[in-house]
Amino acid sequence: MSSNLIPEFGAAGLAIGLTAILIFGTSTGGKVKPLGWWWTLILAMIAGAAYKAAGTPFDLVSSLVNDGLGLIGKTVPQATMAGIALALTGVILYKKLTTRQVAVIGLIFWNVASGAGGGFSLIADQINTIMQSFA
Repeated sequence: MSSNLIPEFGAAGLAIGLTAILIFGTSTGGKVKPLGWWWTLILAMIAGAAYKAAGTPFDLVSSLVNDGLGLIGKTVPQATMAGIALALTGVILYKKLTTRQVAVIGLIFWNVASGAGGGFSLIADQINTIMQSFA
């Protein structure tokens, strides 16, 4: 019998579980109320870190985001990861979004933030370290 309060999900298990919660928690019709805006954002960020920590094939989310960022970089070569993260922060905070949209943008934001440097990457690195300890 394990003495841990939290079972060892592993980063991949945590990513899968949180994604399911985000998919079903942002729709209506269940016995539990849908996730609120802040809970959706926090869970999406943790899921994004878990995807990044899980590695192949779960880093597909990171790969898709990086491909999209590559297109932005070719269009606007002076755009930095920090600038894109700041722009996504503005979208998340000031655009009226559904909770499902917050979940998707939160996942994207976390992948961008982890490569942005500064405070964004410090937090991303800490969450990534915690996620790897679950593995």
